[in-house]
Amino acid sequence: MTALTEPRTAVRSGRQLRRRRATVVTSSLAGVTFALFVLTMMVGSYYVSAIDVVQSAFRLTDDPAIDFVVRDLRLPTAAAALSVGIALGVAGTVFQKLLGNPLASPDFVGVSSGASLFAVSSIVLFNASSTVISGSALLGALLTALIIYLLAWRDGISGYRFILIGIGVSQFMLSIVGYIIARADLYEAREAMTWLVGTVGQAGSGELRTLLVALVVLLPVAMVLERPLRTLELGDDTAKALGSRVELNRLALIALSIVLIGFATAVAGPIMFVALIAGPIAQRLAGPGGGVLAAGLVGAIIVLGADLVSGHLLPTALPTGVITGIIGAPYLIWLLATVNREGRGG
Repeated sequence: MTALTEPRTAVRSGRQLRRRRATVVTSSLAGVTFALFVLTMMVGSYYVSAIDVVQSAFRLTDDPAIDFVVRDLRLPTAAAALSVGIALGVAGTVFQKLLGNPLASPDFVGVSSGASLFAVSSIVLFNASSTVISGSALLGALLTALIIYLLAWRDGISGYRFILIGIGVSQFMLSIVGYIIARADLYEAREAMTWLVGTVGQAGSGELRTLLVALVVLLPVAMVLERPLRTLELGDDTAKALGSRVELNRLALIALSIVLIGFATAVAGPIMFVALIAGPIAQRLAGPGGGVLAAGLVGAIIVLGADLVSGHLLPTALPTGVITGIIGAPYLIWLLATVNREGRGG
């Protein structure tokens, strides 16, 4: 009896330790995220104290001068960076776990490229407003994901097939984007290139509210679907043996990720590498129990930090996507070299 009890106790203890680690790390990430969120609204040409920022943002006081700076000027950008980072972090880690590949990021499998193609087309060909540009980006992400899914379907979805087809579709979309920009007028081409780099604070309040509502609805859904996601990580055969509805769960998880990516891209443009690096960083910090919430918080920290650096720590203000590219490119090189050494490159 003792021989059976000891392994069970050890397993239970290990689970408790993993759960405790994930809880502590996730809580710490939430604290850092909130601190950066407040700091984003403190700094600028007019300094506002942290207490004034919190009181104004949460409408605890009524000071017209502070409220104008915080609510009207800085809160939309800070809220955009926060929500876009969470959406990219959650979508990226779902993609990577679902397809079983650390390179399975929406940046590379065509989703962001489809959004870029539709957005650039609306800018150059139709001189569209910001609302139409954002809606076009969302539509492009959804249609591109549907095309990739249909092309990759062969009695189910294979991770490598989905990624390879996505990369091919992505390059096709980007070639069309290049052609459209090459044929555009100088002003339209400059506007399109600014959008393609990606920066927070460029969308209107309507697009930002839509993303915030989507996060309120979809983030709990992602946390509920985390258990089926972990089952799918074991492989289709094992997941079916455990009673999981494999294709239905996979389709739901892909759809959730695509919608988050589409809304985030509609708000800030294709901010590169955040979806790629947020999940692995969260898992390294929180362990296997970290989940999608930790990844979303890491994504928010990356975007908020990049926005602070691009807007306040450099001689010339740069788009947020430039900073995330500087951070993410070395990680991608390291990841490719590591995957190649381990023989997991496919």
